[in-house]
Amino acid sequence: MEEMVTRVAYLGPEASFTHLAADGLFHGDWLLPYTTIPEAIEAVSEDRADYAVVPIENALEGAVSLTVDYLYHEVELFIAAEILQPIDQHLMVHPDRAESWEEVESIHSHPQALAQCHKFLHYRFRGVPLIQATSTSGAARYAAENPELPIAAIGNRFAAEKYGLKIVQDSINDFHFNRTRFVVLSKREGEIGKPGGDKIKSTLMINLPKDNRSGALHQVLSVFAWRRLNLTKIESRPMKTGLGDYFFIVDVDAGGDDPMMKGALEELAALGCVVKPLGTYKSYEIKPAPREN
Repeated sequence: MEEMVTRVAYLGPEASFTHLAADGLFHGDWLLPYTTIPEAIEAVSEDRADYAVVPIENALEGAVSLTVDYLYHEVELFIAAEILQPIDQHLMVHPDRAESWEEVESIHSHPQALAQCHKFLHYRFRGVPLIQATSTSGAARYAAENPELPIAAIGNRFAAEKYGLKIVQDSINDFHFNRTRFVVLSKREGEIGKPGGDKIKSTLMINLPKDNRSGALHQVLSVFAWRRLNLTKIESRPMKTGLGDYFFIVDVDAGGDDPMMKGALEELAALGCVVKPLGTYKSYEIKPAPREN
C-alpha cells in the first residue's frame, strides 16, 4: 500500500525563516514553497496542501496582520500547531559587492525583517531606500540573481548559503531576543500528531455584542478571569466594516475540552458575542542553529 505523503505549504522561497520552521517540524514531508502568505493559506483551502506554515507574530514587531486578517475574513481553517523559531538577521550582498558593501544603494527584505533591524539601518544606512520583498529569502535570491545592482539583502544564514551571498554584518536585529511564532493551518480541527510539543493552548476570534454597550470588553475578559483561564495574548484588529469596529484575537492557556473553557464559550454566547474558535494545539520550539566561529 502506497504511503500517504503530507504536503506542507510555506512562505518561500527556500531558506526563508518560514521554510526553516516548516522543515524543523515536517522534516521528510513534502514542503511546497509559495510566494505570499495568502497563496500558502489558500493552498490548504483549495486542497493543494494538507497544512500551511505561515508567520503570525514576532517578538519585536508584534502580529503579522496579513495572517490574522486572512484567517478572520477569507478562510475557514484551524490552527493545528504553533512553531517558535529563533530569528537572527544578517546583512548580505553578492560576493562581487563584498568589498564595497557600505556603498549599496538599496536594501531588500521582508517588511518585518526591515523593521526588526531599524536601529542598525537608521545609523548605518540612513537615507538608503528600503525595498520590501515578500520574504527574506526572496530578497536574498533577488540579490544573487542581480549581481550588477548595488543592493543588499537582510535574511538568515541559510539564505546566504543557499543563494551564494556573502554576510557582511552579523546579527543586525535591534534586540538579541528575537523569535517569530508560526502557525500550522489545517482544514481539519485537531493536532498534527507530531511527537514532542508542549503547552496546550487555544485561540479564539471574538466579536463583541452588536449593541456596543459600555463595559462589553470588561465583561468578556471577566469570563476568563473568574475561571482563572490565563490569556497569553489579546489583540484587536479592524473588522473592515467601519471606523471603530474591531474583533479580538485571544490566546488561552487551556484546551477546548477543559470544562472551564466550555463554560467560557457558553457564557460568551450568552453575552451576545460571536466566537470563531481557531483550535486547540501544541507548541513546538525549533532550537537555534549553532553559530559559526
